[in-house]
Amino acid sequence: MTGPTDADGPALHSEWREELRRLDVSVYAAIAATPTPELDRVFRRISAAADHSKLWVAAATVLATLGGEQGRRGAADGLASVGLTSAVVNLVLKPLGGRHRPDRATHNVPAARYVDMPRSTSFPSGHAASAFAFANGAAADVPLAGVPLNAAAALVAYSRVHTGVHYPADVIAGSVVGGALAPLAVALGRRLERAAGHRR
Repeated sequence: MTGPTDADGPALHSEWREELRRLDVSVYAAIAATPTPELDRVFRRISAAADHSKLWVAAATVLATLGGEQGRRGAADGLASVGLTSAVVNLVLKPLGGRHRPDRATHNVPAARYVDMPRSTSFPSGHAASAFAFANGAAADVPLAGVPLNAAAALVAYSRVHTGVHYPADVIAGSVVGGALAPLAVALGRRLERAAGHRR
């Protein structure tokens, strides 16, 4: 009995991708089919609160107001992380991903869950990416804020599936991207601060 050959590689890769796609769509459909009338209102509001990063601007305001110098730095790093992540996701990754948004009607997503369906492509989720970017960027300066901010980010990410505007893989990818780019944004901010200090 022989194992897969080099020639099997592309076919095997295609099979893996198709199985993952089916799993992704199946999880989306299972969530859509689960009656959760009380949670529907909650997740719809959470999803809408994160539109245009309103939730993270509000969180930054709280950190800057109540957290002293450390809080102000955390707020700045969190918002800088959102800015970098949004640029990468919207200008690079979404055009490359090119995935169509889910069809909520086909999967019978309850209308009570609906939020506005964005016109952008679906992969990765910008909401999830911004959420985890802010949480990790701010937590670099205010570690105690990391747990509640990451919990809020997880709720935002899930809300995008619950409301039917993203597949699970979209929000998983967005969460990873946001978490990965936040340290880069923080490091870039530190480098720019040092450069500005040298010029004075």
